[in-house]
Amino acid sequence: MAIELDGTRVATTMRTPGHDFELAVGFCHNEGLLAGQPVVEVKYCANGSAAASAFNIVTVSTGGRAPEPTPRLATTTSSCGFCGTDNIDELAAMLAPVEGDLVEWGALAAGPDGLRPMQELFDMTGAVHAAGVLDPDGAVVLAREDVGRHNAVDKVVGRLVLDRQVPATGRAVVVSGRASFELVHKAWAAGFRALVAVSAPTALAVATAERAGLQLAGFARDGSLEIYVDA
Repeated sequence: MAIELDGTRVATTMRTPGHDFELAVGFCHNEGLLAGQPVVEVKYCANGSAAASAFNIVTVSTGGRAPEPTPRLATTTSSCGFCGTDNIDELAAMLAPVEGDLVEWGALAAGPDGLRPMQELFDMTGAVHAAGVLDPDGAVVLAREDVGRHNAVDKVVGRLVLDRQVPATGRAVVVSGRASFELVHKAWAAGFRALVAVSAPTALAVATAERAGLQLAGFARDGSLEIYVDA
């Protein structure tokens, strides 16, 4: 799916169809492309009908108020994004440390169990990831699925942006796989207080969470978890 911001193509991503508008908005927000400007319209866009492009082009509009984006013509994959410790400094220059009360570890430990019943595509295919928004009381209030972990997070963030619930202060994001640097980056950009993953975090993810002041836990299964950053 191609993502455009105010008419400029900024990315092409391999995704599971569904919640495409949320994916496009979440991607633009997490990459800093919106620069705090509100989204005024999201639509399928093509030279002809949306059906003619197989619903594979989405345009996010701020009415031209966002800075002119730099076109990103490469295909986005689950491993794309920043790739070194120097880039943590770059993120820290763009993003303030996360704020809000800490999320109770017990609530975070319960997150994957709350997310699991919402993974309908996984039940059918066994081949997609999920991301969920966890309230401080431990309830998963929003979930999205996608073949890419990063897309699933972009989808939930996009929903929050459209609902004007970003920054997600005091909330956590739960992911069904490992916690990569990219996922910590997205959680930080959206203002989540914590990130909890079913699998392990990478070393760069841990270093980034420490810089962000973001609670980070991994191996969250069966009501237990491993704490990597207690913020």
